[in-house]
Amino acid sequence: MDIHEYQAKELLAKFGVPIARGGLAYSPEQATYRASELGGTVVVKAQIHSGARGKAGGVKVCKTEKEIEDAAEFMLGRKLVTHQTGSAGKLVSRLYIEEATNIDREIYLGFVMDRASERIVVVASAAGGMDIEEISASQPDTIIRVAVDPAVGMQQFQARELAFGLGVDPEIVNKLVPAIMGCYRAFRDLDAMMVEINPLVITKDGALIARVKEAHRLRQR
Repeated sequence: MDIHEYQAKELLAKFGVPIARGGLAYSPEQATYRASELGGTVVVKAQIHSGARGKAGGVKVCKTEKEIEDAAEFMLGRKLVTHQTGSAGKLVSRLYIEEATNIDREIYLGFVMDRASERIVVVASAAGGMDIEEISASQPDTIIRVAVDPAVGMQQFQARELAFGLGVDPEIVNKLVPAIMGCYRAFRDLDAMMVEINPLVITKDGALIARVKEAHRLRQR
């Protein structure tokens, strides 16, 4: 089954993956209240089982109460149509209000089951923020793939090599390795078919946060 972004984030946080603060809202009034709890600029996100929400108007960065209220009124009760939903679209019945992040770099990180080899494969790219299909087409040389031996599981050295392969600073490597290992444990322990974080953000002050622009998927069998 597919689960919503907010549900995936709650699960990933339990495995030590860093996420931004946020909360659910079912009305414009709740959205502004959630935003007041967070303070500052927030991102209003429609919660549907689809990627490409931003391109369909389902992700808005808001700085004022009026902008938050307007964004919530626009999204709630509306059907978002994306390339994944088909022409019927999907009805928006809830929103996720999340604190905005001062982004420096974006990374793509995904875990999938390769049925041919019966191994978990980690897919990563320094070109985060785009769908993996788009990265494969436009920047295939940025993609790193690591196969995990099912007999021993993912090892710290594999996560470290992957982090260095993404070209991040050494101090970020020490934050990225636990996040990668946390995603692997989530994939394994939750019996998932796919775990995708896009993008995994490095902030200007050197923090690491699992965020989303277009798609956030933790698919369970």
